Amino acid sequence: MSLEQLDNTSEMDQKDEDEILDAVMGGDGEATAKPQFDVLRRVAGDASKNKEFRSVPIPPHRLTPLKKEWLKIYTPLVEHLHLQVRMNIKRKTVEIRTCKETLDTGALQKGADFVRAFSLGFDIADAMALIRLDDLFMETFETKDVRTLHGDNLSRAIGRIVGKDGRTRHAIENASRTRIVVADCKIHILGGFANIRIARDAVCSLILGASPGKVYTKLRTIASRQKERF
Repeated sequence: MSLEQLDNTSEMDQKDEDEILDAVMGGDGEATAKPQFDVLRRVAGDASKNKEFRSVPIPPHRLTPLKKEWLKIYTPLVEHLHLQVRMNIKRKTVEIRTCKETLDTGALQKGADFVRAFSLGFDIADAMALIRLDDLFMETFETKDVRTLHGDNLSRAIGRIVGKDGRTRHAIENASRTRIVVADCKIHILGGFANIRIARDAVCSLILGASPGKVYTKLRTIASRQKERF
């Protein structure tokens, strides 16, 4: 390629960049206002074309609580999210699908997260927050992801996380504004992104061998900073 051709291509690239900048800045060199979009809704039409399906597996030890609390689980999924739900005993799953009454495109994902949170051991009241709020998440990790422990060392690490009568776990939950479930070697955390990070750091410190007193001190500092922000 000759030097003249290179100059022409560079000029064309520069023009394209200028056009993009003009489109972004509104042509006057000033940034345009942030566009506002309506909430994305499902288009009403043929129900067979819009149906989506999700199956959430239920652990064996959560089947009995699921049967006892089925009405409390069933009601918000049907009345608030307008989903179709059924319990499949043979496959040990909860099957959820959309229908023609489902207008929210994120309803299926919210419903699946709600059922999954209950299957992991969270209370229904805590899992309901996944339906009402959009900025909540769940994170799961194991003790071996932080440090490989066996036997009594693993039991002591879990004991440090829970504390006497669950005091340490409640202290972490209150300071970080999260909910924590300790299921054997797995730790499940429910909350906002930043709050999950605070709770995860505290749990990891306890797994690595830090004393609860040091963790309490860090949590007090974090709680005081959060109060100052608000």
